Amino acid sequence: MSLTQGRRPADLTAGLSSLLRQQGVELDVVCVGNGGGPGPVPDGVAVLELPANVGIPAGRNRGAGRVSGEWIFFLDDDASLPSPTFLADAIAVVRREGDVGLLQPRVVDPTGATSPRRWIPRIRKGEPTDSGDVFSVWEGATLLPRDVFDACGGWGEPYFYAHEGIELAWRVWAQGLRVRYDGELVAHHPAIDPARHAEYHRLNARNRVWLAKRNLPWPLVPVYVASWTIVQVLRWARTPVRLGQWFGGWAEGWRTSPGGRRSIGWAAVARMARAGRPPVI
Repeated sequence: MSLTQGRRPADLTAGLSSLLRQQGVELDVVCVGNGGGPGPVPDGVAVLELPANVGIPAGRNRGAGRVSGEWIFFLDDDASLPSPTFLADAIAVVRREGDVGLLQPRVVDPTGATSPRRWIPRIRKGEPTDSGDVFSVWEGATLLPRDVFDACGGWGEPYFYAHEGIELAWRVWAQGLRVRYDGELVAHHPAIDPARHAEYHRLNARNRVWLAKRNLPWPLVPVYVASWTIVQVLRWARTPVRLGQWFGGWAEGWRTSPGGRRSIGWAAVARMARAGRPPVI
């Protein structure tokens, strides 16, 4: 499924066309217009028009409720799949691994621009082509078995924007499954600065606190938030405007309730720690 606000019609058409070209799979494709119509879409694509912008995770969830099948794949409206066997290849990887519940491909800018390091969802980035276990995902191109997605409770709707991919990954780990970054599978996406969104810094901080409050055992909540607070202070010490916006969101996160709390539990924390990244950093 694809989610759009109708602002990138050429990119949307390219992305949907790349989905419709997929071989070796049966497709049920829906395009969600988040806050209005998506505009023209290729034949073979259903349309779900939401009258108001409900946020990225909620919009994805509405689309997920309109499609059927054993697998569910989410593609941003400015992303596309260069290979016509991408979906078949990705499904084959998940089946081969046996215990993978969520897969993110390597993301490449199709113009040849340098791809942001943030698209590799691990602390020790390494080479983009290196595959392995991860504990968050870039949300723009993700594949899951449908039953795993449903067991996660879908994307975390309260976030509206940012960090829902971390929660989804944590909740996959909580099911006794792994999350895989696959460096051999490729999705295209332009290299755009996420800080272009006016509320990026506030939502980044608020959602970081909410992420801990919704998912971690209570003793780990202040530890996780403290570690990220130190990171942000060190990162933006010379940009007080950004840091001020960030701390505004930080305070909002503590002051407000995100709802939907469901701790991943100590067993999941232990599994993640053994796999290389306990959820405190």
